[in-house]
Amino acid sequence: MKARSTSTFLAAGFFLALWGFTGVVNASPGHGDQQREAMGQPGQPGQVDRSIDIEMHDNYYGVENLDIQAGETIRFQVTNKGKLVHEFSVGTPDMHEGHQEMMQMMVEHGAIKGGQINQKAMQMDMGDGRSMKHDDPNSLLLEAGETGELIWTFNEPVKNLEFACNLPGHYQAGMMGNFHFQQ
Repeated sequence: MKARSTSTFLAAGFFLALWGFTGVVNASPGHGDQQREAMGQPGQPGQVDRSIDIEMHDNYYGVENLDIQAGETIRFQVTNKGKLVHEFSVGTPDMHEGHQEMMQMMVEHGAIKGGQINQKAMQMDMGDGRSMKHDDPNSLLLEAGETGELIWTFNEPVKNLEFACNLPGHYQAGMMGNFHFQQ
């Protein structure tokens, strides 16, 4: 049993290092990821240009494509109408791919179970001051029935910018959509 715990901890450490390396997530909104900076930054409530309602269902969004403009600040009102935990995350396919590994680890360690988030497990010390806390400014993680808000300013057109749920298998099942930059 002890050997398994050690190997699990080492695997978790490896994935945390990989996660930080890819720039997909850092538990701090002030982190300097170039990909995320190119696609935008957290927006200010007083500068919202428009609001978009997003419904998440079990493995699909109520909308598949969103038209946006560079410089626009959008308030996403996201509601999880499914029975499972779902995520609304703004990023590129590479960012989502890296983030999926972390979401898998959250499920494996019991931080996410079906329709619920185990907040105590989310605080689990993974070493080096890191936890599984899901608090990136470009992402919302919602339990079944919850509603959350994400305000994002889109700096410049980014190729292949998507919104997606990165819980295990959800993206692969089609729970993603595309942002289309308008001229």
